[in-house]
Amino acid sequence: MSNPVEPRLTHLDAAGAASMVDVGDKDETRRKARAEGLVLMAPETLDLILSGMAKKGDVIAVARIAGIMAAKRTADLIPLCHPLALDKVAVEIEPEPALPGLRVSATAQLTGRTGVEMEALTAVTVACLTIYDMAKAVDRGMEITAVRLVEKSGGKSGDWSGRAPKAPT
Repeated sequence: MSNPVEPRLTHLDAAGAASMVDVGDKDETRRKARAEGLVLMAPETLDLILSGMAKKGDVIAVARIAGIMAAKRTADLIPLCHPLALDKVAVEIEPEPALPGLRVSATAQLTGRTGVEMEALTAVTVACLTIYDMAKAVDRGMEITAVRLVEKSGGKSGDWSGRAPKAPT
């Protein structure tokens, strides 16, 4: 009977110290990741954002740009992340009147030796924070929630798709 490989944290060396993973021997593959998150808010706040009349400007356009910029700076924000030459980052922000709120989705992709999950998650998180920042004057009770990796493809571990989040209560 063979021993299964025990899961381990990849950013710890044999002595347990934090270290950057060596990806030099990995094959370059096409890699893609998609993440999403929600910003819950009062219906009036959603209406104001969608009207384009928020005092600070076009909330959705600014949040989209902030998310793209953040994905490109992930290695500066998260210790031990590799700086990546991204081929594409896309941020989509859609109204969800039933919440009420906005659904933020980001996709990052490249051909390289390491995945882009952190770049997609960073894009979503910073886009959500930007929405909060731009609308907090009218709704300090907004809630950023359900930030998660939705799917990823490429690399040695192959494709992965996550489970649907629980509905906010």
